[in-house]
Amino acid sequence: MRLYLLALNPTDAVSEGFLPAAARLGLDVTVLTDQPAAHRRAHPDIEVLECDVRDFRAVISRVSTHHRPDAVFTNSDHLQTQAALACDYFGLPGKDWRAALRCKDKAEMRRRLAAAGVDTVWSRELTGPVAPVDAPYPCVLKPREGVASEDVVLVDGPEELMAHAKEILERRPGAALVVEEYLPGDLFTLETLGDRRVRHVLGGFRTELSPPPYFIEERLTFVPAHPGPVVAQVLEQLEALGVGLGACHTEFVVHAGRARIIEVNYRAIGDQCDLLLARLLEIPLFEHILRTHLGEPLPAGLGARRDGAARLEYPCADRAGTLVDAPPAAELDVEGVHLTYRPLREIGERHGLHRTNRDYLGVLRATGTDQPAVDRAVADFLAGRHWEIQP
Repeated sequence: MRLYLLALNPTDAVSEGFLPAAARLGLDVTVLTDQPAAHRRAHPDIEVLECDVRDFRAVISRVSTHHRPDAVFTNSDHLQTQAALACDYFGLPGKDWRAALRCKDKAEMRRRLAAAGVDTVWSRELTGPVAPVDAPYPCVLKPREGVASEDVVLVDGPEELMAHAKEILERRPGAALVVEEYLPGDLFTLETLGDRRVRHVLGGFRTELSPPPYFIEERLTFVPAHPGPVVAQVLEQLEALGVGLGACHTEFVVHAGRARIIEVNYRAIGDQCDLLLARLLEIPLFEHILRTHLGEPLPAGLGARRDGAARLEYPCADRAGTLVDAPPAAELDVEGVHLTYRPLREIGERHGLHRTNRDYLGVLRATGTDQPAVDRAVADFLAGRHWEIQP
């Protein structure tokens, strides 16, 4: 069976997740990408074809002139609608392209949730550096189709709003922005997996952010089960958006018992959280996700382990410059806690300061059965390592 995997940078292919899962399922994989050289270097044993994957017409044309598809899949935030449209064109199992669009377009998401009567958030689209007269400050400014907290900023007044909007639009010519009311509360995620017939809730995370005005995710702690009423509220909002097939990563806040969606990423959670989930729950997560895109039903029960504790920590650059010292990759067990550290920057690389997930220097994944033990192991690991950036 032929799987077409749409990707931008090589991490979209999730070399530790989806590609090994596809091999275990016996699938022939063809990667479609606009960065073929990078993918061929990363995965020399995988067929890679150049394609303007942001254009669904180019995707359909490239597939039509190659092998017959059995599935078209992507785990990229930016390519969900394109993959869904290609699936629809070829008559393959796939996400509803309308749902994919609603999740990607943050302004359309707000309109859809309001029209369905499940949540109403003050929100406006901007194409220029202007401040709506009725904006409720403080409010949040962000790209309408952004990802990874990039260019997301809390603003306290009209002058600040216009200044940030001008700066973002100068770097993103032609982009549309969204300004919306700030939603207070504790930040969580809900991770789900469905086949349109059943939907499994895999658990979620509590997310700790950098100090305002930016929203960098610095630490995630696994939550095996959110309170039932909270989960019900989030699922009602996902139903209104049309989310149903495959994996979905939903970010939401809880304030006074009310759950309100911040954004929906209609794909598996990223930044190596998906790898942690698969290990923690002891399920073939990536195979399950791919099977839903092959039209196969999910089992009524996943048999997921429910006694796990976990945490992810992201050492983050606090300045621009060259990374001159950093710990290597590591895999170790400490008093019942399994630790995996993966560098995200090479020593000698020079980077600016982005105030997003692009500032991550590495990721530490920790799993066990006792949260205090997991927290201690993480703290000890980080205290014993050193990252140095020189101007």
